[in-house]
Amino acid sequence: MATSYDLVVVGSGPGGYVAAIRASQLGMKTAIIERSELGGICLNWGCIPTKALLRTSEIYDHLNHLDEFGLSADNVSFDVEKIVKRSRKVAGRLSNGVTFLMKKNKIDVIRGTAKLAGKGELSVDGEDGTQDVSAKHIVLATGARARSLPGLEPDGETIWTYREAMVPKQMPKRLLVIGSGAIGIEFASFYNTMGADVTVVEVMDRILPVEDEEISAFAAKAFKKQGMNLVTGAKVTKLEVKSGTAHATTEADGKSDTQKFDKVILAVGITGNVEGLGLEEAGVKVEKGHVVVDGYGRTGVDGLYAIGDLTGPPWLAHKASHEGVACVEKIAGLDNVHPLDTSNIPGCTYCRPQVASVGMTEAKAKEAGHEVRVGNFPFQGNGKAIALGEPDGFIKTIFDKKTGELLGAHMIGPEVTELIQGYAVARQLETTEAELMQTVFPHPTLSEAMHESVLDAYGRVLHI
Repeated sequence: MATSYDLVVVGSGPGGYVAAIRASQLGMKTAIIERSELGGICLNWGCIPTKALLRTSEIYDHLNHLDEFGLSADNVSFDVEKIVKRSRKVAGRLSNGVTFLMKKNKIDVIRGTAKLAGKGELSVDGEDGTQDVSAKHIVLATGARARSLPGLEPDGETIWTYREAMVPKQMPKRLLVIGSGAIGIEFASFYNTMGADVTVVEVMDRILPVEDEEISAFAAKAFKKQGMNLVTGAKVTKLEVKSGTAHATTEADGKSDTQKFDKVILAVGITGNVEGLGLEEAGVKVEKGHVVVDGYGRTGVDGLYAIGDLTGPPWLAHKASHEGVACVEKIAGLDNVHPLDTSNIPGCTYCRPQVASVGMTEAKAKEAGHEVRVGNFPFQGNGKAIALGEPDGFIKTIFDKKTGELLGAHMIGPEVTELIQGYAVARQLETTEAELMQTVFPHPTLSEAMHESVLDAYGRVLHI
């Protein structure tokens, strides 16, 4: 006999475990199936451990500029093994936290690899054999993995994915990062700060291509100043490993160039974990490596849902969690459940300087037919940023000229990954420029730059 539940979630990442918790809160008998560590890629091999690494590099950078603060220290150095150990400890703590949450919410954890086995049925292959599980509702949250390109496959030794990049045995002297999205730039920033000679190759004409053009340009200038080599409008056409060294051939403007690197990090995107789930047999539609769903995670197959990275971009943990809650609340029949508006999802890149954004870029706003007002305020005019010794960067806000709607906000500079939520709340509440200008911002804070950027859009900026 199959063990029966009201709802079963396959995958325990930020989408899966949050969906399971919400289902339990709503009175459903719930189970979660996981083949690896609880917490998924984000907590174990993504969002959390990378931030631990980046925190180390941030402190290391501060230590190398102590004189600016009237301080001094001799023989500043680092231990790669200890850096990695701390990162893994942080990840382990968060994973253990998910285990606690499962127990607290009386959610059964089933270890193994799940496959759809008919309507409302799952077959789970685990260490102790195969067991059958049935549920009225099945939520697929199997996430995604690093994408590789033909001829650019990782080998786990010289050519890395994000997994190997998080646990280096020693710092590479020369590092190539292929791709300049959030994942690629974060690793490039970490290794560059820790002393590696880093080259980033991006096929688009600018780094961080999804960001506003002014943000991308400022970031490129900052990274180059830090010693990073950026090659845009180019692609790596060939990777060969000879005697533990990567020989990378890059093509740009019709010219070819081959260089040697100790390590290569592939950061060319991700693809959904759709294989082996029995999706085709179940009648689930899959396009470009991702499951097709509606705004509530419904696949079109009765009782079967999908959320998170499995369903496509934006590939963000907070997007997955929100989708999980909305999906489960819709299943439970709650009122006022709304599909996720992806235009209100903030995006963050934890490089140095940090980058964050929400809503439309200036170019996208104009393409959509908006007549815009644009505000821009540099952190050089912000007292807190100057006191911190981090005055580089700016905040840009974009408004509809006719209605005052906040169309988008874009930031680069100190702690902007924390600041962006203010604009995300403003967009969710459909706030106009009037409310934002009338809001009192505390002094001295970095957030004052947010206020000034809004004021600048309407010719009322005060401190620049």
